[in-house]
Amino acid sequence: MLKRITHTFIHVLDQDEATEFYVGKLGMVVNTDADLGNMRWLTVSPPGQPEFQLVLMQPGPPAYDDATAEEIRALVAKGGGGGGLIFETDDCRGTYQKLRAAGVEFTQEPTERFYGIDCALRDPFGNPIRFTQPPADPVVVPPADRL
Repeated sequence: MLKRITHTFIHVLDQDEATEFYVGKLGMVVNTDADLGNMRWLTVSPPGQPEFQLVLMQPGPPAYDDATAEEIRALVAKGGGGGGLIFETDDCRGTYQKLRAAGVEFTQEPTERFYGIDCALRDPFGNPIRFTQPPADPVVVPPADRL
């Protein structure tokens, strides 16, 4: 039986630039950076969470033929690459301030929601990212007409 998710993929157009962003700005750590000959296998993880690896995948062979890879690159360049991440944080506002000071551009400031405080940004390739600080009390989902 399946036990857990260990890897997820996000498309990037430049793996060095992706490393600068995810490691240099967001504070993730590199797990694997391997030249496999036909591709570079590059994974990062949140600090202290090596069991979860985010693969920073450049579209191309062997996963995609050249035509498909070009279509994916075009979608990624428009911010429609299909990936996205939500990180949990203990202090959404503090994380926001720290990352803004590091030059990260946000698409939404920290906002109080029924599920906690969160904010939004995009990586250099348009992939959406959110940071969420869960509330101290259990989450109560309001009726749909009050969301």
